[in-house]
Amino acid sequence: MLRCSMRLFLAVLLLASAALAAAGSGGRAPRRCSGREPAPAPAFTVTSKADRISVSLDGAPYTDLIYGAHKPYLHPLRSASGKIVSRRYPMETVAGETHDHPHHRGLWFSHGAVSGYDFWGEEASGAKAGRIVLRKVLETAGGTGEGRLAAEFAWVDPSGQPLLVETRRMVFTAPEGLRIIDVDVDLAAATAVTFGDTKEGTFAIRVAPELEEPDPKAPASPKRTGFMINAEGATGEKNIWGKRSDWVDYSGYIGGEHLGIAIFDHPGNPRHPTWWHARGYGLFAANIFGLHDFANDASKDASLRLAPGEHLRFRYRVIVHPGDAAAARIAGAYSEYARPK
Repeated sequence: MLRCSMRLFLAVLLLASAALAAAGSGGRAPRRCSGREPAPAPAFTVTSKADRISVSLDGAPYTDLIYGAHKPYLHPLRSASGKIVSRRYPMETVAGETHDHPHHRGLWFSHGAVSGYDFWGEEASGAKAGRIVLRKVLETAGGTGEGRLAAEFAWVDPSGQPLLVETRRMVFTAPEGLRIIDVDVDLAAATAVTFGDTKEGTFAIRVAPELEEPDPKAPASPKRTGFMINAEGATGEKNIWGKRSDWVDYSGYIGGEHLGIAIFDHPGNPRHPTWWHARGYGLFAANIFGLHDFANDASKDASLRLAPGEHLRFRYRVIVHPGDAAAARIAGAYSEYARPK
């Protein structure tokens, strides 16, 4: 009898304790502590200024779209750790950087032969010099998860007459360990326009000297550690320059950190997959208009004509990542990018 009473007392005590616990938690089961709160999504700020649009991430600089005297360009490109992965010259003077090709500015989009005008090189003057000038800023939007900007530019001849009206949209994101820039360029012909066949184009980055391929003629410091690979697994300028591929990746060591940059050619782009004007000295460009140079055959002609009012659209993704292309799973990232949405 005593044993049964004791059992009944313990059962009532347990039920009372459970009721008190439920009342203290509002009737909900107590939370279990995971030991780690989820990281907040990154917050972007996109600010329009007199000569640029600045993009920052959680208060730290991400990149700037600088309008420039000749063309707009992004400068600089940074890794998630904050290291600069694009060449600084000619915007800045940094020891160890070569000073060739001063028109290679950060990340840009232009072409060297548009109805006879040069929008690629800044050395051209007089009757052949084209410029890409800002007409208006269409959008600047920050917030959680991504930053966006959009602007309208005019590709003008030396007299100021527009050949093309460009609408450029860029989306900036920062998945863990990555920096991703999506670029969408729409070109509308203001008059009859011909994109001439030349290797001097079109969507391009000039990489930091550490990502250049090793070259005994290059400055000794910083050390050139670059490695170039494309979607087919071909490596080095000799096997990639002038060839077609979905993507190309440069990687190397900057400040002791293994970093890389990939450019993806969107499957909806004209003449996809693009040809690559990718050079060991650091020029990294996608160009569909350079066939006679790439094939070393003067009979080839990759020029393209637009009638007034016709449009040409290009989309690219740039990924700044840790490690090389294999470690960053660039092939899989491209498959995801190319999947129909």
